[in-house]
Amino acid sequence: MLSVKDLKLAYGKRVLFEEVNLNFTKGNCYGIIGANGAGKSTFVKILSGDIEPNKGTVTVSPGERIAVLKQNQFEFDEHTVLNTVMMGHKKMWDVMHAKDAIYNNPDATEDDYMKAGEMEAEFGEMGGYTAESDAATLISGLGVKEEYHQSLMKDIPANLKVRVLLAQSIFGNPDILLLDEPTNGLDIETIGWLENFLADYENIVLVVSHDRHFLDAVCTHVADVDRQKIKIFTGNYSFWYQSSQLMARQVNDKNKKTEEKRQALIDFIARFSANASKSKQATSRKKALEKLSIEEIEPSYRKYPGIIFQPLREVGNQILNIEKLGKTVEGRVLFKDVTFSVNKNDKIAFLSRDPLAVTSFFNIVNGEITADTGTYEWGTTVTNAYLPQENSKFFEKPLNLMDWLRQFVPPHVTDVDEPFLRGFLGKMLFSGDDVMKMTNVLSGGEKVRCMLSRMMLQNPNCIMLDQPTDHLDLESIQSFNEQCTEYKGIVLFTSHDHTFVQTVANRIIELTPKGIIDRLMTFDEYLEDERVKVLREEMYS
Repeated sequence: MLSVKDLKLAYGKRVLFEEVNLNFTKGNCYGIIGANGAGKSTFVKILSGDIEPNKGTVTVSPGERIAVLKQNQFEFDEHTVLNTVMMGHKKMWDVMHAKDAIYNNPDATEDDYMKAGEMEAEFGEMGGYTAESDAATLISGLGVKEEYHQSLMKDIPANLKVRVLLAQSIFGNPDILLLDEPTNGLDIETIGWLENFLADYENIVLVVSHDRHFLDAVCTHVADVDRQKIKIFTGNYSFWYQSSQLMARQVNDKNKKTEEKRQALIDFIARFSANASKSKQATSRKKALEKLSIEEIEPSYRKYPGIIFQPLREVGNQILNIEKLGKTVEGRVLFKDVTFSVNKNDKIAFLSRDPLAVTSFFNIVNGEITADTGTYEWGTTVTNAYLPQENSKFFEKPLNLMDWLRQFVPPHVTDVDEPFLRGFLGKMLFSGDDVMKMTNVLSGGEKVRCMLSRMMLQNPNCIMLDQPTDHLDLESIQSFNEQCTEYKGIVLFTSHDHTFVQTVANRIIELTPKGIIDRLMTFDEYLEDERVKVLREEMYS
């Protein structure tokens, strides 16, 4: 068991945690959620011992081992991939080197050899004799090919380093596993592998993630970091979100009878408990929900931004036509022979195994860069608003938010006073004196919210989104997702957020070096379609 008692952490006047008391128990996976800056990653560092709290204790049951997902990709540059993975079990690694040092010492005494013999037994009990093959199996499952296993970490691609460090953290089945954004840099297939691994994991897991699909797939509980406290709730992220929203509505509905409210909550828990039986963590999550008391459900005090795109007019019949578009960068073919038309009611998710491909495609059709071959043509009725992945050029001048937003007011808007601008910034949670904040001190998430204010000003009937959930907290992602689902215009987007893609897209287009795959289906249907799987391998071979 992992316990936290009377935890407090403050940096000057800024208090992150105050009187936090928690118990994390075996067999459960806890998703740590909270707004950006609430202290999620800091809490993980306190549990791992990297940060010392001002007050309170962290207690681990005797003999239990904690493993942490390392964030420094250069820490193990001079070690081989396999050794880096095995170093995740520090005690086993130390014992292995201690006994080997004795065997390699020509001056070793009989007592030394006796000690080495004891260490051999301990090494065997920790799984040392199968460690190398176990490590190889683990990283192969995470998509690191055998050809890299004996390579030095500094010599393998950056996207594989992330996977090796993830394998290091889970190697040897630690008793307590701490994962901070483990899906960053992973492709869809590898995330699926990790979901299945953690769903079957029998020890304690704490995970920080903005990926709602991942949290739903692996979590039995949610640890909500808010207002200097951390509260644990039964269920995955979707259950926490939906139940807290239901409770908030009931709190506001003063006319509804108490018994009716109670029955509504009981019915909701029953429905979700039944649905849990279909998930990978069926048994543990279903049992947890069945034991849940409605008194444990509390309304969320989170603030959700108001992301609302209101088209001035409907799009016409011609929206966007693409003919034989192609782009190559430094001899690398990103895509070629891209030909398709956007139709009314399309919400298209663009995919590629090369992340630069979709960004380049979006930049081409937005006039930012030129294609090597082919043409594109927008319809005259289209008002397009673009959210690029890289937004630094929009924040080069140090302006306050009011003046920054004023730059982007379209010509058809004539009455641009302070309340008008405050209204758009307020929807993005910039209120009061926040609107005078300077752009050169904004965080990544605040910049994205500013860009969304800019987009809303355009009253677009077509929105283009390149990794829209990057830098956003779960509240902003949830609001953005819901608006894109309800939006009556055209949506062209790419995202690593599985839930976002699954709930928004009704059409999938994959850009490949040999052409495109274009299907009218949902994301999950696309991933599960056997004919698509075969075609994808052909297009990338």
